Parts: sequence; C-alpha cells; structure tokens
Amino acid sequence: MHATNTLAEANRQITICNACRYCESLCAVFPAMERRRVFPDESLDYLANLCHNCGACYDACQYVPPHDFAVNVPKVLAEVRSESYARYAWPRGLAPVFHRNGVVVALTAAVAVTLFLGGFVALGDPGVLFAAQTGPGAFYRLMPHEAMVLLFGGVFLFAILALAMSVRAFWRAIGGGLLTTADVLDAGRAAATLRYLDGGGAGCLTEDARPDTRRFFHHCTFYGFLLCFASTSLATVLHNGFGWQAPYPWYNPVVLLGIVGGIGLVVGPVGLLRAKEQRDSNLSDSRARGMERAFLVMLLLTSVTGLLLLVLRATALMGMLLAIHLGVVFALFLSFPYGKFVHGFYRSAALVRAAQEKRMPVLGSDNS
Repeated sequence: MHATNTLAEANRQITICNACRYCESLCAVFPAMERRRVFPDESLDYLANLCHNCGACYDACQYVPPHDFAVNVPKVLAEVRSESYARYAWPRGLAPVFHRNGVVVALTAAVAVTLFLGGFVALGDPGVLFAAQTGPGAFYRLMPHEAMVLLFGGVFLFAILALAMSVRAFWRAIGGGLLTTADVLDAGRAAATLRYLDGGGAGCLTEDARPDTRRFFHHCTFYGFLLCFASTSLATVLHNGFGWQAPYPWYNPVVLLGIVGGIGLVVGPVGLLRAKEQRDSNLSDSRARGMERAFLVMLLLTSVTGLLLLVLRATALMGMLLAIHLGVVFALFLSFPYGKFVHGFYRSAALVRAAQEKRMPVLGSDNS
C-alpha cells in the first residue's frame, strides 16, 4: 500500500519501466531504478528528486499515452517530487500554505514587512524616509543595524533550521549513509553542471522541438544567487571585522559581486518563467506551478529592487526602496523551506545517494 494515489501510480509506471529498461542510459534515475526490485514510498521519493524533468524518457518511450500502459515518468515523478516537499517539511503544518497559492502568500508577506519597516522609520523620524541619505551608514539612519540583524538574522536562522530538519528527514528516509568525499564530489559535479538535464547527451527539446534553454537559465539563477550570497557575506565581514559600513563605493567587491549576481537573478528567473510557459504541460505537475512561480518571482523582485536601490541609493527614493527591498528579502527567506528552493537540497541529497549506490550491491529496497 502507498500513502497517496500519486505514489501508487508512480509505482505502477516505474515497475513497467524497470521491466523495459530502454531508457537506462538517459540519466541517473534509471540505473537507480534498476537496482531495485520493489518501490516503497521512500524509493519513489528518492527517484523523483533524482529526476531533473528533462523529458527525454517521455520522447523515447513507446508506452506513453495513448498506449494502454499510459507511461509518463517525468509527469508522475514531478507530482511525487512536489508531494515530497510537503511530506518532509519542518514544521509540516506550514507547507500547505505555499502549495495553495505561493505567489500571493510570498507577495503578501513582502508587502506586510515593507509596511512594517516603513512604519518603523516613520515613527522614529518621518523626514528620514523621504530624504536623501549619503555616505557610510546611510542605510542605518533609516533602521539601526542591530534591528536589521535581529529581524533578518532571526528569519534566516529559522529558514536554515527548517531546511536542515527537512533534508535530514529526507536523507534518512531514502537510506542515506555516512558521507564520503568521493560521493560528495561526484554529486557536486553533477549538481553544479546539471549533468542530467542533457537528455542523455543529445540535449532536451521543447514542445516544438527547439533546444531546451533551461540549463542556461538555471545556471544564471544558481550562480547569480551564490554571487549575491557572497556579496552579503563579504559585507558582513567588512562591517563586523573592519567597521566599514554600507553603502560601499561602486568599485568595492561587495558591490561588484552584487551587480553581477543581481543581473544573473534577473536573466535566470525571467528565462525560467518564460520556459515554464513554453514547456509541454504533459511533463509537469500543474498543482505545483504556484509554488514554482512564487520562488522565481521573489528571486526576480529581490534582484530588481536591489539593483534599483544600488542605482538610486543617493536620492530621496532610497528610503522607500530600502523598505521594499528588505520586505521582499524577508518574504524570500521565509519561503525558503516551503517553496521551490528546497528542490536544490533534495536533489543534491538524491545525487549523493546515487553516488553511494554505485558502490553497493543491487537493492531489494532503500533500507536493505
């Protein structure tokens, strides 16, 4: 018995695939599948998060609809993958909020925090909010550094804790063992290059047979995010270690990293949002579109408001732009454990597990 109808359907289709094995060279999913004789829920969660949804197996399969077998592995694994995010979320009670309407929830949180920050400043000194602020420490004339650290540090630490707890639950469920350097490096290379988004080497295609550009836009998003994170981390070091207060001059590495990363977080999300509209609906989980769009929209808004703040930081618009930017960042942090952001962690864990299994005998189940 399976916990949901989706898992039961995934088991049916995967069992057919495991007998056929025509697609075994396309990605990591099929070798991992072939190492199993039975597919409990945990194995299906593992395979679903190992899948990159390139769609190559759908194009190659002789049993896709309208065949009576009605095999559609990308779609059913996308559905299982979406369910797995809620299944392992911590605390689990918060996950359904983002599945129902992710964009509305995230934007509502951003607006609420923006209004809070604007009110916070207005109560202290209303004139500061609409006056040009320049020089080191200009940002902190609107909101003290300690208050920013308390507010955003708190929600960031909560997001990290919730992510760690959910990934820990997923890792245990799929039978993950002790990590080795070789396994982590193997998985890291696959994740960093999106090795399994290449359709087995031939490349993935869109519905109208054009080359799929999702890998490029994924890289723009991922590495843009890392550069922005590096910028924020470096700013923290400069502030606390050297007493250098933001905003920094244009030539400072903090600003340069933020500019390049910010551009990546505009190009990537816009490209991915457009690709989702062009993507064959037969390959995706329609129930998860709100969650997926929410994450991309929040990344895009974070970048756009950040870049605008950089350009207009010496003007009277700086106060409102700072409040808007911080509101969006707060909402983004809050959504991390309950939105599409988690897929990178689950997929990385699945890739590590796949690397481990290369050194193991054929399995009866994940726990054997």
